[in-house]
Amino acid sequence: MRIKTSRLVLVPLTADFLESTAVYAVGGGHIDMMVYFPKESKEELYAYLQEAAAEFEKEQPAFLDFAVLCDGEHIGQVTLYFEGEAGELGWIIRREYRGKGYAAEAAEGVIQYFHRYYGISRFIAQCDSENEASRRVIQKLGMTYVETHGGRKNRSSAEERLEELYERIER
Repeated sequence: MRIKTSRLVLVPLTADFLESTAVYAVGGGHIDMMVYFPKESKEELYAYLQEAAAEFEKEQPAFLDFAVLCDGEHIGQVTLYFEGEAGELGWIIRREYRGKGYAAEAAEGVIQYFHRYYGISRFIAQCDSENEASRRVIQKLGMTYVETHGGRKNRSSAEERLEELYERIER
């Protein structure tokens, strides 16, 4: 599976991307408002990448994780989780590539592809209520605010956080 946008190519995220994924997914600080990241070690990341690659082989995957490539360089990832009839989007972009619209472009590419070829019409995104960067991506995607609720547990935080839910319906 390969998704092309005007500036990006999205391909399945596999263990082949271990070193380039580790740049943004191992350690903390720059992705501390995420549920599944950061990973604590390259070994933990490798196991995750193997699991992500295996999902592409399943008839009904739980999620699909795509490496985001810009001019052939791996700059981040976008994920589509299958939540019933909806697709939930998530993304991570390397620090030096942020603020250039890549996250929104990659997520939009996934929306268009899965709406066109798989008939998914409802897409959601959730973010930590303090994550301004993700909220800006969500706004660029034209998503509508649904609610704020408790119960969010970010991987690098011991405290429970508030989470905002957004949705977009494709016609």
